[in-house]
Amino acid sequence: MISAKEALNKLKEGNKRFVSGSPLLESLANSDRRIQLKAGQEPFAIILGCSDSRVPAEIVFDFSLGHLFVVRVAGNIVAPSQLGSIEYATSQFGTRLVVVMGHSGCGAVSATIDQLSQSTETQSPNLSSIVNRLQPAVEPLMNSGLDEEELLNSSVRANILLSFFNICFCIFIKFRLKAIVFNNF
Repeated sequence: MISAKEALNKLKEGNKRFVSGSPLLESLANSDRRIQLKAGQEPFAIILGCSDSRVPAEIVFDFSLGHLFVVRVAGNIVAPSQLGSIEYATSQFGTRLVVVMGHSGCGAVSATIDQLSQSTETQSPNLSSIVNRLQPAVEPLMNSGLDEEELLNSSVRANILLSFFNICFCIFIKFRLKAIVFNNF
């Protein structure tokens, strides 16, 4: 398995290709790659990203099947199932790099701001599992005098850091991983 530093460099190179509009290295539908992967996978990075359809990690970093172990959940929140997925990838594949990838205009963060602005009687019980995990990052910024766009941007950044620290606390100590907070959209 490659080092965390090498993995990070590969992600940065792939993201440069994506941002520049260069042709992708490999089609996501590559049938030869699928055949190669029947024997197993060796992802070089773990990405905790948002479910937002605008930020699929494989495309944003320009890597196809088998290269990235991607955990996607609205708001790139950290809950036991996400931690379990990250721990699985580190223990099964020896993957040394975990990236928390947030993005601008995150709908989950925006929904959290909206939910926290409402009375508890009108808050959605279905969103509460996400809102409750985003709340510690968002709530301290709610009365800071930021305009709507600044509040959303600051909340997105705060949530990335919160997710990063939650992972550090729960997993990084055990596996001695290196991490980077990546926020590019």
